[in-house]
Amino acid sequence: MADTKNTDAFVEFERVQKSYDGENLVVKDLNLSLPKGEFLTMLGPSGSGKTTCLMMLAGFETATYGDIRLDGVSINNIPPHKRGIGMVFQNYALFPHMTVAENLSFPLEVRKMGKSEREEKVKRALGMVQMGDFGGRRPAQLSGGQQQRIALARALVFEPELVLMDEPLGALDKQLRETLQFEITKLAHDLGITVVYVTHDQTEALTMSDRVAVFDDGRIQQLAPPDQLYEAPENSFVAQFIGENNTLEGMVKEIKGGVALVQLDSGEIIEAKPINVSKAGERTRVSIRPERVEYNKERMRDGAFTLKAEVLEFIYMGDIFRTRLRVAGTDDFIIKTRNAPDQTRLTPGTQIEIGWLPEDCRALDA
Repeated sequence: MADTKNTDAFVEFERVQKSYDGENLVVKDLNLSLPKGEFLTMLGPSGSGKTTCLMMLAGFETATYGDIRLDGVSINNIPPHKRGIGMVFQNYALFPHMTVAENLSFPLEVRKMGKSEREEKVKRALGMVQMGDFGGRRPAQLSGGQQQRIALARALVFEPELVLMDEPLGALDKQLRETLQFEITKLAHDLGITVVYVTHDQTEALTMSDRVAVFDDGRIQQLAPPDQLYEAPENSFVAQFIGENNTLEGMVKEIKGGVALVQLDSGEIIEAKPINVSKAGERTRVSIRPERVEYNKERMRDGAFTLKAEVLEFIYMGDIFRTRLRVAGTDDFIIKTRNAPDQTRLTPGTQIEIGWLPEDCRALDA
């Protein structure tokens, strides 16, 4: 198998499969490679296979088939403690009977490191996570956010090249989570470490990652940088899972010059960019992001086509207005518009026209 090696890859999954019962595959034929220094997030709903992939990389699960390599070397038969990988979990997993400094020193003792070197590394790691004064405390004396910082410091203390994180911020409140998202990303880039991060929180994935692998049903549905994932979803699952999205069902009438003519089930005909439809007669789900739709005539761009709509609900959210409309037979068509002096505040019951550009509208699988 070694001849298929991707020389630039630091972490590689090659045709990896995982089954717990010998029948059903939780991970199906996974091929994935990431270079050194990348922050990759595995994102997906519960049961999609993302955590299983992380556990196989850590060595806590064994691949049923295929090869997992680290820096060109197969690690399938290397036990977890010899892989040299840092791990951070949601539940912190700190030893309650040890002080913070002892918790951090533990992975260094296992590696037979001398006392003065251990103390130096512990001090450095605590400094990285702004917890320099907490070495003498026990985990029970720390808040959840402080414990997670210590768990992060412990994963970094022996200077691994690869750190795996499984929902590390899941138990924290929103504000603290956002602070730590920023700190973890900055730390990873400053240290040049490779991070594989697992979450089901799409905002977290979009804000932290260099690339995101969207999992569903044991497969990667799309692997791309965050902006590409959001702006150009490749199928209906990704469009629905990442961010908010409007969908209209219909049938492809024709595809010509890179534009699909779609007849909606309600009868209207609209133009869309054909993504995974290829011929007339195919069912399709047309996808359009709420912030790409405009109702203010002066703001509509040249080439926008319009549909009639009825305002059902108008919500003031400070920086944006969120409006729910009845459009083409659906009652949950959402548009988001910036709170600007020239934007009209809409009243429920009002009949309006909405418009968007054909290239902002994607004809996806049904």
